[in-house]
Amino acid sequence: MITVLDILRNRRSIRRYKDREIEKEKIELLKEAALRSPSSRGINPWRFIFITDKALLDRLSRAKESGSSFLKGAALGVVVTAVRKESDVWVEDCSIASIILQLVGSSLGLGWIQIRKRGHNSHLTSEDYVKQVLGLPEDFLVQSIISFGYSDEVKGPVPTGDLQYDKILAREKD
Repeated sequence: MITVLDILRNRRSIRRYKDREIEKEKIELLKEAALRSPSSRGINPWRFIFITDKALLDRLSRAKESGSSFLKGAALGVVVTAVRKESDVWVEDCSIASIILQLVGSSLGLGWIQIRKRGHNSHLTSEDYVKQVLGLPEDFLVQSIISFGYSDEVKGPVPTGDLQYDKILAREKD
């Protein structure tokens, strides 16, 4: 049996993908996972935009000054957005949905990576660029873009010895 910890141990950010479509069944599983994501008070402020159009993924690959080119080779991009007025904790809800998508994608053999709060150029944020490209309303907020595809690179898990255990602050009982 594969556990969530196994998926976490083996998942890696992928930036190069094979030229291969993702099966519709797997895309449907990703959609279901997104919609099953927990949300504060069950508000579900998120909206998910599933993109398989290569030309549109190419335009989105220029969302950041650097570091978003991975979208150009992806078979699928999922833009995770929220409607501003629906929740004061939209960032948390969208972050949870993003990681759920990433973990489910990893469990299906798909690689992924994300984007948030960066500049497209000196005059335009990445969020505003994405909103322009997708024609999103002003009250939509862009939390992340997650790319999916079949990995064209081999990356092993991060060794347990490389984990930053010094980041764990323990308060143990005497």
